[in-house]
Amino acid sequence: QVTLVESGGGLVQAGGSLMLSCTTSRRTGVMYAMGWFRQTPGKENNIVAGISWSGDSTYYADSVKGRFTISRDNIKNTVYLQMNRLKPEDTAIYYCAAAETDTYYYVAQFREQYNYWGQGIQVTVSS
Repeated sequence: QVTLVESGGGLVQAGGSLMLSCTTSRRTGVMYAMGWFRQTPGKENNIVAGISWSGDSTYYADSVKGRFTISRDNIKNTVYLQMNRLKPEDTAIYYCAAAETDTYYYVAQFREQYNYWGQGIQVTVSS
């Protein structure tokens, strides 16, 4: 069983920054591509950013390009999402997710590709 625990959410004013962290209890010898998703009431859970096991390949939704940065530290089993220049429309519950892979550079872009999910953490951006 793999568990993912998000932290770092909260309330911030528009234009501000937050960093989300996701710590995983991954299985030894298994590689995981990681991703951050977000969901608002009545809408689907959509990808925000994804990163390969190696950390060399990344993917960003158009709405966050240039503002958000995903990174990972495999020694600490942690993936990060640095969010800058936040907007009220970034308000959502953010979920961390892990996708098993046998490829160093694979980035999973779709919800169905992920095997494990965190509980989610609220991010609220006030105007």
